[in-house]
Amino acid sequence: MKLKDISSGKLNASEWEAKGYELPTYDIEAVRTRTHENPTWVHFGGGNIFRAFPAAILNDLLNKGVYDRGVIVAETFDYEVVDKAYTPYDNLSLLVSLQASGTIEKKVIASVTESLKADYAFDDWSRLVDIFRNPSLQMATFTITEKGYGVPPADLERGLKPMMAMGKVTALLYERFKAGKLPLTVQSMDNCSHNGDKVKAGVIAYAKRWAEERLAPQAFVDYLEDEQTISFPWSMIDKITPRPHAKVKEMLAADGFEDNQYIETEKHTFTAPFVNSEETQYLVVEDHYTNGRPPLDQAGVIYTTRKTVDEVETMKVTTCLNPLHTAMALYGCMLNYTLISAEMNDEDIRPFIQKIGYIEAMPVVTDPGIINPYEFIGAFINRRLPNPFMPDTPQRIAMDTSQKLPIRFGETIKKYAARHLDMDNLVLIPLVLAGYARYLKGVDDNGKPFTPSPDPMLQELQQIVEPLTVGKEGQDYSCLKNLYSRKDVFGLNLYETPLGNRIEEMVKQLFAGKGAVRSILHKYTAQR
Repeated sequence: MKLKDISSGKLNASEWEAKGYELPTYDIEAVRTRTHENPTWVHFGGGNIFRAFPAAILNDLLNKGVYDRGVIVAETFDYEVVDKAYTPYDNLSLLVSLQASGTIEKKVIASVTESLKADYAFDDWSRLVDIFRNPSLQMATFTITEKGYGVPPADLERGLKPMMAMGKVTALLYERFKAGKLPLTVQSMDNCSHNGDKVKAGVIAYAKRWAEERLAPQAFVDYLEDEQTISFPWSMIDKITPRPHAKVKEMLAADGFEDNQYIETEKHTFTAPFVNSEETQYLVVEDHYTNGRPPLDQAGVIYTTRKTVDEVETMKVTTCLNPLHTAMALYGCMLNYTLISAEMNDEDIRPFIQKIGYIEAMPVVTDPGIINPYEFIGAFINRRLPNPFMPDTPQRIAMDTSQKLPIRFGETIKKYAARHLDMDNLVLIPLVLAGYARYLKGVDDNGKPFTPSPDPMLQELQQIVEPLTVGKEGQDYSCLKNLYSRKDVFGLNLYETPLGNRIEEMVKQLFAGKGAVRSILHKYTAQR
């Protein structure tokens, strides 16, 4: 059983279906021909999240017969992804959805019709130019991570042939401008706040430099800034798609599916011909398209206003998901867990995050109306986190914690203050922040050292708690003032609220000695 069997005429459909594989029901070659002649969607970033979510929901539409075009993927960063994960398999892939029940769903994704290297050194660039000059193109979308939207000054110096993703996209938009100022929607699907603004800022930065240097006319800048012609909608995406997992590889091999090998590129992209992901997914998009769009709402995408997208993002990031993740990550590291799913069997950690969400954060939740916050958090706690097939780790989630705390917890505290709510209702959120000082010390609950996850402020913040020693009685904790007064870390000076001193007292208890993390976590969670 190989993916290329599907397009080579060697397919034994009954064998695949007998082993639980869902095959495309549409004419793959016909879809590819129509897409080549009149493309509607090009996507930048050929990683796992793209294949597991945008490409997969388009595949569903094709199977339903409600759409007739595929998606063209363009890679801007790691061209080996095209050479090793797309071309050898005729752009087909296998999506393995990992259900919380422990079962799996296996679906062949054939909606990707072309895979191109977005670089001037390859013939693919001329194909991309043709695509962007075609009036049929409706949207260009992205999953290139937040870092992909950067605009390095050195790249602005390269004129009309920049090397970074935003520069290349601007060059392609310039081709569309020259083809008749054709309309297009430029849509980020990355997991970052106000993502449409990040794309727009990057594109406009290049265009303005080119106009200043008379490499392009001012009319090109005006074209990009006219949102009736070129739009940059916001979106909120949520789906966990980890690296290819050994358990999945073993299950596929047992089925006789031969395309189960791991792929690691020289740039350390980890992928495979298969993608494993969780079953739960959300994509909420601002409905502002200037040249039409595929009917992705018929496959679960929610189209709405920019304000509602922002409210969904706020609900997720400040209340219903991200704060719980960080709480689990910090205490999971100190309690020597290596899997998030395993933490959900912990008699203290599970109620800890439940009470943070339902009791402490929910009173100030932003309710977007289109997604119920209680249902969202319930799915997260009861289906997503316990999923035994999702190999996510507290160590991964603890990365860059200093950058996350202001939004994930600082915003909730600010809302309590602004609404004059009783700060005594906040017990476990302060315990998370107290745990951060203990985490920074890099000593687990058994008194053994561990290495905190990478963080741009790690060394600086560790120096603040350096005077403290786990298990030392009568020590001076005044150094904590230099930590919990940091607005850049917590979003506010915690000593300007009733929480600063409360957190200090919790830190003292957490530093009491071996077993203190477990003891104090149990104490405050049980009391709550």
